Amino acid sequence: MEQKELFKVAEVQLSYKPHFKAQERPQINSAKQAYDILLSHWDKELINYLEQAKMILLNRNNRVLGIVDLSTGGGVSTVMDARVIFATALKATATSLIVAHNHPSGNLRPSSEDIRLTEKLKQAGKLLEIEVHDHLIISENGYYSMAEEACI
Repeated sequence: MEQKELFKVAEVQLSYKPHFKAQERPQINSAKQAYDILLSHWDKELINYLEQAKMILLNRNNRVLGIVDLSTGGGVSTVMDARVIFATALKATATSLIVAHNHPSGNLRPSSEDIRLTEKLKQAGKLLEIEVHDHLIISENGYYSMAEEACI
């Protein structure tokens, strides 16, 4: 390999710029609180039309570090990439997280794929010491919490 080829690599930068003190951030102690925060950040024009996935990043005291738009899909599915989820959580130094996606149909029951993905995320989180508190399925009229329903 020539010397000039050794230096043709991309620079990687990590940054996380919080704009609020930890004590000023909302604290999440229930699925209802998570749902309310998520719904306030959801595009109401798309919630009944396209599936979207979001994530709430939390610190050790369950205070919100940020809300992340993970993906926008079609009318029946969207992607939640575990690598993106945990890369983002690590960048923000999150100790736990809550993932969520909407069902445009209004049916809040999780699919077998939703349950499988949640189990996969929980296992990956254990390796990284990032707890996956919950996976919410939401609509504009309500939510389903996999943690509250003991699916995970």
